[in-house]
Order: sequence, then structure tokens, then C-alpha cells
Amino acid sequence: MLQYMSGKKLDIIDKVLNACYAYNSDALFVMSLMHQYEERGTLSKKQLEGLLHKARKVPEMPSNWIATLEATILKMHTKEKAPATINTPVFVQDEELGKKMEAILAKYPQHKRVVFLYARYKKLEPINTAEKTEIEKFYKLLIKH
Repeated sequence: MLQYMSGKKLDIIDKVLNACYAYNSDALFVMSLMHQYEERGTLSKKQLEGLLHKARKVPEMPSNWIATLEATILKMHTKEKAPATINTPVFVQDEELGKKMEAILAKYPQHKRVVFLYARYKKLEPINTAEKTEIEKFYKLLIKH
């Protein structure tokens, strides 16, 4: 976050980075953030949250710097992922239709159209409404006559 004081820019993120580095100069995370901040001029929300976590551990860190860093984080947009959804199967097999085709084939095993549709049914391929109507018609004519 940039603040203006008598015409000069006051870069709180840079100050917090330098204070964290001065507190622990061996911290690779802080050095990495400093390098990225120098390269890009900004840090991501996750990176700023990590910096805030480190900054809270520094005893000499001014509380107003931490508050400014928190405010900067709160202003940033949060990417929200859609919750995982359980996929429902696109095709639900019609059990009743399968039983009707089995009944027809039990009585007439060489019925070519029903053999064809039953093979598709077994492969879990969808059967359209015209084909379902056709099976119903065969069932009424051949089984329920």
C-alpha cells in the first residue's frame, strides 16, 4: 500500500519486508518475497498473507505497519473456486425397458431389432423415445397378446 507523506511515497510492504529481513536475514521466504517485490513491484494476496504471518513474529514491528498490511490484504480480490460437484451420470439405464427386451428375447431370441437394441442397452448406450416406443409395441404384440 502506498501512502503519501509530504510528497514522498511511503511503501509499507517494502518497509515490512526490510524489517522482517533485518530480524532474520537467513529467512529464505522473506528473501524470495523481497526479490519478487523488486522484480514485479507487487505481491499476490497469498504472498502478502505469508508476509503478514512473518511480520507478526517480529517484536519491533510497528503495529500500524501490520494494520496497513492487513488492510491491503483485505482490499485484494479473493479467487474462489467452485465447490467440487458430484457428477451424476448422463445416462440412467431404464431397468423396466431391459426386462421387457429380455422377455421378448426369451420368447423370440432371433428378433433382429430387439437383439440390436438390447446390445445397445447392454453397452449403456442411450435409447431414444422412438426406440422405447418400438420396444413397448413389440412387448404388447409378442408377450401380452
